[in-house]
Amino acid sequence: MKSRIVTAICALASTLSLAATDLYWQGGTRSVISVAPQSASGLDEVCVADGLNGVSVSVTASGSSDVKWYRYSNLGGAYAEEVAAVYSDGRSTLSNPQSDMGYIVETPAGRYSFWLIDYSAHPFSVASVAESTEKDCNFTTLDVVGQGDELVYYGINGRRFTLDREIQLSYTTLMPAQEEIAFIEVNREETLPALNSPLRVSAPLCPTDFIIKGDRFLRAWGDEVEYTSPVIEPYAVATVTSATQSERNVENEVSPSGGSGSLGGSAPCEVSFVAAVTDGALFREWQISRYQDFEDVNLRIQELNFDYTFTEEGNIYVRFMCANADGSCEAYGDVYTISIGASSLRCPNAFSPNGDGVNDEWRVSYSSIVSFECHIFDRYGHRMATLSDPSQGWDGKYNGKAVPTGAYYYVIKAKGADGKAYDLSGDINIVNYKQ
Repeated sequence: MKSRIVTAICALASTLSLAATDLYWQGGTRSVISVAPQSASGLDEVCVADGLNGVSVSVTASGSSDVKWYRYSNLGGAYAEEVAAVYSDGRSTLSNPQSDMGYIVETPAGRYSFWLIDYSAHPFSVASVAESTEKDCNFTTLDVVGQGDELVYYGINGRRFTLDREIQLSYTTLMPAQEEIAFIEVNREETLPALNSPLRVSAPLCPTDFIIKGDRFLRAWGDEVEYTSPVIEPYAVATVTSATQSERNVENEVSPSGGSGSLGGSAPCEVSFVAAVTDGALFREWQISRYQDFEDVNLRIQELNFDYTFTEEGNIYVRFMCANADGSCEAYGDVYTISIGASSLRCPNAFSPNGDGVNDEWRVSYSSIVSFECHIFDRYGHRMATLSDPSQGWDGKYNGKAVPTGAYYYVIKAKGADGKAYDLSGDINIVNYKQ
């Protein structure tokens, strides 16, 4: 007889349900919750009841022989056995069904299969949450004392599946806001299919408590459990940085051929550096080096924000780093390359201060000049003007009055970012000028 039943169930397991069947549950202190199973299980639903004492389940039937009930374990429907049911008032009723078992109901319309879980045998509760001694810079490990094991069910073919308990874990952390160069506080939520210990979560970046709420079944029954841990201090660190070069709008400054980076160009070059760190970063510093791997750091600045003027030719590398109290976690910002080109200095020999907007001032053309002194004389040795910056020009006036056309003389002493010294002199001719 058993062989015939097994063969029949195997045939049922290989076919689809011909029609949906309504299950009628009676007894128990709470309603039975129906959950849609994974399609690969071959089941129509998973039923979760809070205790099975005095519980029965029924389907509509026109007679006592119209419906047959079968029960199977984790071995699958192929090993199902027929169980006795009672017919009364148009229903076939199975009393005292067993937990963690699968059931197949054969009706004239087709078959219907479900798995039954007794929630009272797998309750959810939380007694305590504490930070574990095992932690790293990416994850925080929590030691959880409580209950909330996996809810397991088996498909018609005996395949194992788990039911997501939808336990909610929430805590506060920080997220970078790159445009503002800051961190903003956000609430992070994760959903846990079961309550495992130790619990591994992404490391928070600010002091926070951990709130665990659950599970989906207690939530549906209006009896959700919530636990809040003590505040846990951050262990991990993070940073965001920016570097902004001061704008220069100097007509007679030319771009040096040696500059290759997005920062730098002609010296002196002023760059503003800004950094933001998370709460756990107690040590912080900017590092300036001639080496891209920062094997040797030339200058350390222990400020979040600072301005620096670069006056030496070549590539200079700047980065920001921070660390937690014991130095076990570090974070680094972007590496900024400041490229300062070689110096150059060229002096024109004529200009025409006639107010036409073209060549009205005598100016040198230069790049990466870090010190500059220029004196202009007439042919009698009288000093007409003194310039202390290569961006300055002479408008052809002395004591506010235009000087006559003719030849004048300049003497320049300057120094480039590459260390090159300039000791120049020559003629300046004022032409095409009417007093």
